[in-house]
Amino acid sequence: MTGKRLEWAVRNRDLKRSYFLHTIRIPIEIALLQLYIYGSIPKLMTFEGRNFDILIGIIAPIIGYYVTKGLIKRKSLIMWNAIGLFFVLFIVVNAVLSIEGPFQVFAFDQPNKAVNYFPYVLLPAVIVPIVIYTHISDILILIKQRENKTSD
Repeated sequence: MTGKRLEWAVRNRDLKRSYFLHTIRIPIEIALLQLYIYGSIPKLMTFEGRNFDILIGIIAPIIGYYVTKGLIKRKSLIMWNAIGLFFVLFIVVNAVLSIEGPFQVFAFDQPNKAVNYFPYVLLPAVIVPIVIYTHISDILILIKQRENKTSD
């Protein structure tokens, strides 16, 4: 993506709607729990294991409400996005290290197999990049807003 396109994509983001997007994590986490029950992923990839991503999904509509009402500070939003980004990256690392293969470090008894099959391949191919992009672009927008306020 060229610099102008990237700038356009970030500039035209609606932060007020952005936070509601993260509610997608709730059904994803429920699906991951079902995949664990059926033996397709390890427990560590669920909220019963090491995956705390569902907390961001649960809190997202509350954050979205506060953003739409102007009741939350920019610094808090940056922190929330940083925590959300950490949670998603943490589970991505755990998922990658649980896939059967030479880099497998975790979950030898029940490896991560689901991501090899449709529709679950869409999770690392589509959903996770969108979530990561949203967090990073929100952080960049919030930082830029802070810089613009201090330079005025």
